[in-house]
Amino acid sequence: MKLSNATLAALPKTVRVPRYDRATLTPGIVHIGLGNFHRGHQAWYLHRLFDAGVNHDWAIIGAGVRATDTAMRDKLLAQDCLTTLIELDPSGKSAEVTGSMIGFVAVEKGNAALIHQMADPAIRIVALTVTEGGYYINPTDGSFNAAHPDIVYDAAHPDAPKTAFGAMIAALKLRRDQGIGPFTCQSCDNLQGNGAILRQTIVGLARMSAPDLADWIDTHCTFPNSMVDCIVPATGPNELALAREFGIEDAAPVTHENFRQWVIEDAFCAGRPDWDKVGATFTPHVHDYETMKIRILNAGHQVIANAGEVLSVETIAGCMAHPAIRALFSKVEMTEIAPHVKPVPGMTPTAYVDLIEQRFSNPSIVDTTRRVAFDGSSRHPGFLLPLVRSGLASGVPIEGLALVEAIWARMCEGTREDGSQITPNDPFWDALQTAARAAKSNPQAWLNQSHIYSDLAQNPGFSVAFTAALTSIWANGTVATIDAYCAKT
Repeated sequence: MKLSNATLAALPKTVRVPRYDRATLTPGIVHIGLGNFHRGHQAWYLHRLFDAGVNHDWAIIGAGVRATDTAMRDKLLAQDCLTTLIELDPSGKSAEVTGSMIGFVAVEKGNAALIHQMADPAIRIVALTVTEGGYYINPTDGSFNAAHPDIVYDAAHPDAPKTAFGAMIAALKLRRDQGIGPFTCQSCDNLQGNGAILRQTIVGLARMSAPDLADWIDTHCTFPNSMVDCIVPATGPNELALAREFGIEDAAPVTHENFRQWVIEDAFCAGRPDWDKVGATFTPHVHDYETMKIRILNAGHQVIANAGEVLSVETIAGCMAHPAIRALFSKVEMTEIAPHVKPVPGMTPTAYVDLIEQRFSNPSIVDTTRRVAFDGSSRHPGFLLPLVRSGLASGVPIEGLALVEAIWARMCEGTREDGSQITPNDPFWDALQTAARAAKSNPQAWLNQSHIYSDLAQNPGFSVAFTAALTSIWANGTVATIDAYCAKT
């Protein structure tokens, strides 16, 4: 049955559907970036609040700023912005239709419709999931990249910008000039200090064209830090078929694991939904939670995904079933990552490693190594290299992390060990492949990518370990090199 408001009541009784009248919902949030993660995570929390009979004035208006977002808009509008969530628990699958999103603004050049929507006084939060690499950050020092062509364009065309951030600034200018007041700017991406990074981007861009507006935003808007967590695979033919097994024709269903976590700093200048009533955690100590998650889960994903690509292992669960890759994960996590993580209430670092190991091993979650390995040029500097720096500074071993970097270099050469081709999987694939091929005979050529490694390229504690690992990989193979590392005490 095609998913729509009209068919909700006729769906199989095994499918949980909204218990609220969607016609009574009014918007309070614009969310930019309507990918699977948002619809399986933040939108679900709001949906469950609506089910509880509260906060019906906080519904979501979806938005996008890329031409490719039009396809998602068309799919969702055709089914009244409903989404089927399918929980993949090893003990069985279940389906739920969520209805917290009630509209999707037009995707257009200059973003006029989006700016107008965000300037509506009813909108009190503008949230984003635009990927870790979408915040215009200089990878060497984490500063705002004011020289990026997109940013230069937006600074020159503040009334018709191309980026989400430029559109937010334009809307905030209208709100200030009309006396409406600010909205909360909320990042929901996997970035440590994501709120602070969003503030840096928004205020930095605004300052390039309107310093007085930048000061107003910096003073009046809030940018709460948060930690988000739920494994949400990409949607393909199998996921579409799975929705049909539940009797639902959904053009954009979302599968997800049986785990969610959302930890949020309570800093909302214009109010917020009561997310804590449905499981979210409000705390001033978000950093401790996000450090645990980013260092153990996100870095852990990178530890195994590149090895999986090189060894032709297609899924994350498959990586955890591979003896060498699982051994690499366990040793690097316990000896080189967990020592840099503090406990949080109810969870020690070692217990969290065990939890992540179980979650990664869930065979029901068909999460591809290719998806997890995507955009390594952002994810390695964001998740792994800070651990290398901490290890070098504190005396914690970094040999396994150097090996992980060498496996990434091996992957970027573009072939697997079985001879098959790895298709481009990074915004900077051509440059990475050039460096990786040069590094086959001269490992230092990989480290000389200064925008990624900066001073680490010349640090002997790291460069010597990296060189030894990459040399061994090309001479002896990835599994033999991993086995040699894991055998060391």
